[in-house]
Amino acid sequence: MRIFLATLLTLIAVNLSAYTIKSIKYDGLVHMSESVALRMLEFNVGDEVDNEILDKSIKKYFEQGYFRDIWIDIDGEILTYHFKEKPLISQIELKGWKENDEEIMDTVIQIKIGSLYDYKKLQRAKERIIEVISQEGSIDSVVEIKKENLDGGSVKVIFVVNEGEEIIIHNLEYGGVNKLDSDDFNDVISNKEIEFMSWFWGQNSGEMKLADLAYDPHRIRDLYMQNGYLDADVKAPFVKVNFDNYTADMSYQISEGEAYTISAITIDQMKKVSDDDQIKEFVELKIGDVFNIKTFRQDAEKIKTHIADLSYAFVQVAPDLKKDKEKKTVEVVFKIMPGKKVKIRDVIISGNSRTLDRIIRRELYLGPGDMYSLTDLADSRNALGRLGFFEENTIEEKRVDNETIDLVVKVKEAPTGNIQIGGGYGSYGGLLLSLSVDDRNIWGSGINVGVKAERSELTSTYSFNISNPRLNDSDFSGSFKVFTSDYEYNDYTVLSDGFNTGLGYRFSRHVSGYFGYGYSKNSYKFDETNSTLDTFFYEDYSKSSITLSVKFDNTDDYYLPRKGFTFSQSIEYSGVGADAEFIKSRTNFGIYKGLKNLLGFDAIARYKLKFNYVKENGYLPIAERFYMGGIGSVRGYESYSISPTVPDSTDASKIRRIGGEYTASNNFELSFPMLPQAKMRLVTYLDWGFIGTTKDSRDDYITQNLSRGGFGAGVEWFSPVGPIQLMFSKPLASKEGDKTSVFEFTMGQRF
Repeated sequence: MRIFLATLLTLIAVNLSAYTIKSIKYDGLVHMSESVALRMLEFNVGDEVDNEILDKSIKKYFEQGYFRDIWIDIDGEILTYHFKEKPLISQIELKGWKENDEEIMDTVIQIKIGSLYDYKKLQRAKERIIEVISQEGSIDSVVEIKKENLDGGSVKVIFVVNEGEEIIIHNLEYGGVNKLDSDDFNDVISNKEIEFMSWFWGQNSGEMKLADLAYDPHRIRDLYMQNGYLDADVKAPFVKVNFDNYTADMSYQISEGEAYTISAITIDQMKKVSDDDQIKEFVELKIGDVFNIKTFRQDAEKIKTHIADLSYAFVQVAPDLKKDKEKKTVEVVFKIMPGKKVKIRDVIISGNSRTLDRIIRRELYLGPGDMYSLTDLADSRNALGRLGFFEENTIEEKRVDNETIDLVVKVKEAPTGNIQIGGGYGSYGGLLLSLSVDDRNIWGSGINVGVKAERSELTSTYSFNISNPRLNDSDFSGSFKVFTSDYEYNDYTVLSDGFNTGLGYRFSRHVSGYFGYGYSKNSYKFDETNSTLDTFFYEDYSKSSITLSVKFDNTDDYYLPRKGFTFSQSIEYSGVGADAEFIKSRTNFGIYKGLKNLLGFDAIARYKLKFNYVKENGYLPIAERFYMGGIGSVRGYESYSISPTVPDSTDASKIRRIGGEYTASNNFELSFPMLPQAKMRLVTYLDWGFIGTTKDSRDDYITQNLSRGGFGAGVEWFSPVGPIQLMFSKPLASKEGDKTSVFEFTMGQRF
């Protein structure tokens, strides 16, 4: 090697024997300080050294990994170390695979910008790339590392990836399967036989996933145990690969055994902390039933939650299955090891650069001095998520001793407000110009304040609103809004001026109520084409109303819930001293289910139901009736365009939308991650709605019931300025005269 050869020649040229060093100097040292370098030497100034000692010192410096060359020279009694350091990596690029994927850079490449160019580290990164690609099912992949020298002495590293071929499973066989249907195995395993039209969504592509190959036998055995076959044995699959065309044949050998029924269910508490009969209430397994390992796990988890809610934070529930192989029965034993009761010592808040500590603490159901409860801990996480103030939140349990823990609440602030001066284009409103200041968490106080001035081709709104969900950190809430607006429907424009105010109360952690009062003056305006409208329907009116509502919400996030459901019911009574007299009911229901455990990625299923009903008590203005269409009801139709109609008495050739007295809409949605780094998701949906009326305002009974639907796909994007939805729709059951819509978007609504 050049290093040792240069050292040897230098030492021979200077002196063939030992000598005394009076001074030590360093040349070219950057990443290591001279003081550290001196401490690494096994000799000091004034000591006598020889070639062997100097050679060892060079090796020691070289082992630090900073240098690509080291040599010394001796001038009299002055010893000088010369270093050439490795260049810095200023750019890293992936070509041919996972380009611009930051997660791959962090988890696979594992080399940071600014680190030293190290050949061994680059080779290990190359090996990791090949390993990840092979785990995805491709073999014979090639990775080439290229280096480009840049100005300033730094380098650019390029990993050029040539992905290998994917192995396709053409034939998959199971030996010894008699009790179960082998087709059911496809629901649990990852490596499946290729199916006809494999390119179509939902069909098996047959691609081999090497990372899952070792786990598939366990998944099959688990399916057997869900059906009571406790003695089932599934061998590792035999795989035969044809490298000429990269296809594979696979086979499993399975010994099924017999199904076991449950002979007894026993609760075994190492220390009695709860009544056995009470614990058994959480058990779904029944004596005489076929054993199911999935139900057994769920029962064990429910027992664990029950005991943990009694302050036993470190409880363990160990399974014990006592099989009688002759009778083919099993005694199910839940062995409970509760440990000691645990108290919360402290609650530590971190990550809240904006939101005040007390805003977070008031949502927690556990505090210093409280006894531990697993349910309270889970509800605290969900309550923080429902605020909508944070992108993510976690509550870590930091064990202090066997009887004490600290709770560490970690949050990441999300944008809750914005100032907008500008414009845009809306799918319904057309060209939009707006000036708005809105913040759901102003100054981190939890108070929502908004000022808006907005003008589009169809709408004009000016408003100010303020609301506090926790007045003085209590369970009471308050709100106030003043507004002036005009909104163009399909046949007319409604001009409104008014205000709303109300007081709410949180009855429990999931249930809240509201009482509000609102007043508005409303009038109609028509363009020239509608100047002959039947004015019987369009009389100016005032409205004075009170509203009572109740809401249940146990979801885990404000914008993008993955579990829980919501239910709300409101009753509005109008007729407190003004023109409009009616009773209006609004019912909303939503249920959310994350599918990650089932599908292996962050998919979300959502179902939403809305039901509205209004009853006339004297005078029901047409603007107070219901209309459907657009985001929030039935996509594929223009907003507010679906409505019962009547012939216009002034022109029999025209029909007028008069609104419905009752509506119901159903929305089923599946949301998939698209660009997680950009917080962008793909959503597919099916909408179906119903609207009807029994009479018009002239007491002519003209029962009309309309049913419309729509389906499509779109993008959900939690952008820096708030949630945005872009929807592409196809109407269902449309009729002549319907106003359909292919594209819609909205900003600010929950997904």
